[in-house]
Amino acid sequence: QVQLVESGGGLVQAGGSLRLSCAASGRTFGTVMGWFRQAPGKEREFVSAITWGGGTTYADSIKGRVTISRDNAKNTVYLQMGSLKPEDTAVYYCAANGPPTVSSMSYYSDASKYQYWGQGTQVTVSA
Repeated sequence: QVQLVESGGGLVQAGGSLRLSCAASGRTFGTVMGWFRQAPGKEREFVSAITWGGGTTYADSIKGRVTISRDNAKNTVYLQMGSLKPEDTAVYYCAANGPPTVSSMSYYSDASKYQYWGQGTQVTVSA
């Protein structure tokens, strides 16, 4: 079992930055951690994922504006977001996929591959 708690969301002006955090507890060794987001009336969409060893993948729509990182000693994953736009407004969710790790990073863009989810943190970007 893995428990996830997101934090760091809030209200920010367009062009601003935010850093989201996801604190994990439980059996976290070897997990792949992902960030997804869901805007009102839209489906949940992939943002980024990171393997235990630091391999990363990003959605094309947000690539270049976000950086995912993790501190395994602290069991925490971060999502640094910059140049935020109003269309980035959404609830951002952290998710965990237990080992073993699949070699193809595209596998981790699929929300159904994650067994554990946090409660989400709201990000609102004002124009």
